[in-house]
Formats: sequence, structure tokens, C-alpha cells
Amino acid sequence: MQPDSKTLCKYRIERAKEDLMAAESNHHAGFYKVAINRSYYVIFHAIRAVNLLDGFDASKHSSVIAHFNQFYVHKGEFERGVYKIIDSAYRIREKCDYSDFFIASKGDSEIQLNHAHDFIKAVESYIQMKF
Repeated sequence: MQPDSKTLCKYRIERAKEDLMAAESNHHAGFYKVAINRSYYVIFHAIRAVNLLDGFDASKHSSVIAHFNQFYVHKGEFERGVYKIIDSAYRIREKCDYSDFFIASKGDSEIQLNHAHDFIKAVESYIQMKF
């Protein structure tokens, strides 16, 4: 049995929060690539939670992000600057995960961690308004 949208939405927010704790822990331990990866997944799971509000879900990251941008950012539900946060998180996470010699700095990690914090707060506020 598939859970209702509200239950699944809350689950995805909790998953994003777990990733945020992992990102913080890895950042403080000096594992900057891992922290950047987890920071991206905070944003990704939060986006998936929002997308559930209109019944959308997909397995491809690009589809999940495109839907969010089209139906929530471009329509003014989230400020336009959110697109840049998502895009930069996606791009640096790909460098960390797939580029053999990419060196992630503490500063890179801190920026992504701050973006993840800001993004999850915005999403939680938005979802509370909708439920």
C-alpha cells in the first residue's frame, strides 16, 4: 500500500533533515566532498517533497529539478534565486562524485551546507502553509 501524499511528503522532509545532519558531521570532520554530496541530497529530497504537492514524482534528478523550477520557482512560489542554489548544488555534487581530481574546499562545503540549511527552512515553511 502506497502512503498518502502528506505522509510521503513528511518522510521526504525527514530524510532531507537526516542528510543535513550527515552533511554537517562530514563537514566538521573535514570530509568536504561527502558533505557537499549530502548537502545536495538535502535539497533534492526537499524538492521531491514539494513536487508531491501536485502529484509529481520521477527518478531522474533532472526531471525532479525541472518540474520544481517550472511549477514552483517560475510561478513565484519560491524566489528566483533558489534556481541558482539548486543548480550550483547539482553541479558541484557532480564534480565531487565523478571528477577524479576535483578538490573540494572547506569553503565550498560551507557554502553548500548553508544553502542546504536555507533551502530546507524555505521548503518546511512552504509545506506547512500547504497542509
